[in-house]
Amino acid sequence: MRHLPPRWPRLRAAVAGVAATVLLAGCGASVASDDTTSTSGSTSGATTSAVATSDGTTVEEVLADDIAVETGDTSYDASSATPVTLHGTSATADSDAVTPSDGTVTISAAGTYVLSGELTGQVVVDSAGDGVVRLVLDDATITSEVSAAIAVTDAESVVVVLADGSDNALTDATTYADTSDDAPTGALWSSADLTVGGSGSLTVTGTSNNGIVGKDGLVITGGTIDVTSVDDGIIGKDYLVLTDGTVTVDAAGDTFKATNTDDAGTGFVLVEGGELAVSSQDDGIKGTQVLVSGGTVLVSGSTEALEGSLVVIDGGDLELHSADDGVNVASSDDSASTDGQAGQTGGGMGGGAEADGSLHLYVNGGTLEVWASGDGLDSNGDATITGGDITVYGPTTDGNGALDVNGTFDVSGGTLVATGSAGMMVAPSTDSDQAWIAAALDSTAAAGTEVVVTDEDGTEVASYTPEKDYASIVWSSADLEQGATYVVTVGDSSTTVTAGEAPAGTGMGGPMGG
Repeated sequence: MRHLPPRWPRLRAAVAGVAATVLLAGCGASVASDDTTSTSGSTSGATTSAVATSDGTTVEEVLADDIAVETGDTSYDASSATPVTLHGTSATADSDAVTPSDGTVTISAAGTYVLSGELTGQVVVDSAGDGVVRLVLDDATITSEVSAAIAVTDAESVVVVLADGSDNALTDATTYADTSDDAPTGALWSSADLTVGGSGSLTVTGTSNNGIVGKDGLVITGGTIDVTSVDDGIIGKDYLVLTDGTVTVDAAGDTFKATNTDDAGTGFVLVEGGELAVSSQDDGIKGTQVLVSGGTVLVSGSTEALEGSLVVIDGGDLELHSADDGVNVASSDDSASTDGQAGQTGGGMGGGAEADGSLHLYVNGGTLEVWASGDGLDSNGDATITGGDITVYGPTTDGNGALDVNGTFDVSGGTLVATGSAGMMVAPSTDSDQAWIAAALDSTAAAGTEVVVTDEDGTEVASYTPEKDYASIVWSSADLEQGATYVVTVGDSSTTVTAGEAPAGTGMGGPMGG
């Protein structure tokens, strides 16, 4: 007998418990250090698309088609660094490259600068020459009254280091003096490649704009980072990468996203490690590609929790809560265009709506738990599950479904348990390598009502207790045998099903098969 799904610890509790323990600048294999690169690929200037295309089915394969990730080195020699003491609206430093004037402290050359103290004003990095500008925040508090707290207007690359044991804070202005297209748009804003790491803490408050913005690539390699903003939380343009650290974001807009939808191989969000907890009044994690190979991800509130044209999950522990779709695979310019009602062209009946072949969801490993009021897993193209433990608590109304795949829906490994309403029920393709069963109930079962699956001999194969009301269940597991007969018992009601056959009226991903 198998109890489904495996009871991994709630991510909510895990995220809450890690604040006291922070790891220093860990880095996954696909992200380079010391401003070198380990992710191969290049951007073609002649190729522009709102959809990030790739032939890859795993995170490693996809990254091979993307532009290289550049990660700055957070280590430094304190004996050769330049101390910068912030006080009031000015600063003191024994360096010609540090110029305080009328509340603005300008750093104009590459090097390492250790900032401490309190500044009512802003720090501007304007370094036209080659080399890395490394800002070490060592109990630094910067509050701007005109724009960003830290603004990088020119530099080859910038690394922000959170000094060991330090508490740092950045707050932008309530009203920006410059609102032109090229002006800063966040409390920490960089026009150059930006890396944030170290082992200290950083609180970022966007009082009138975004939290952290990288207008090129943005990589987070460590630290305890807490972002609150009235607009978006953390933004990278070409990519946004988390390799380590504890990151918490509470934003009125999107919380964790990459924005480049023009250049092929860009605009991706990559989570390789660390702990990411976000809450959004809009979308949670968003990019042309969303790639997860490790770490812990909690989206505690969102409109759509995770959205991209290509979504690949190879590992990690994810818990997603959404008012609409939990995972939404859609092109950047039509995320809602193929969502419809039952019976409509473009609606949720998998295999019945026109699929976009450029869109794909791959789940190859990890644990994924989805709580959605809209569709649980929604792909406007194809979906492929080769591994992992997936639990979907789908909608309780019939306008959406726990699963919604417009193209081929192939399951060849892992464990999938999806419960929700029955009006838009979708099952995997009949020619999937791994067996599955699907059952539509006569009436809605209350949360906490156990599902028991037995084989034709009456032997219990699995049991599962959904935590939301449900009227349908889809289960795929290596424990099932294709073509075999099973009985699904919910309370006092039993339904006989055949593995690989869906109830009448159920949408199915891909060809209907025999």
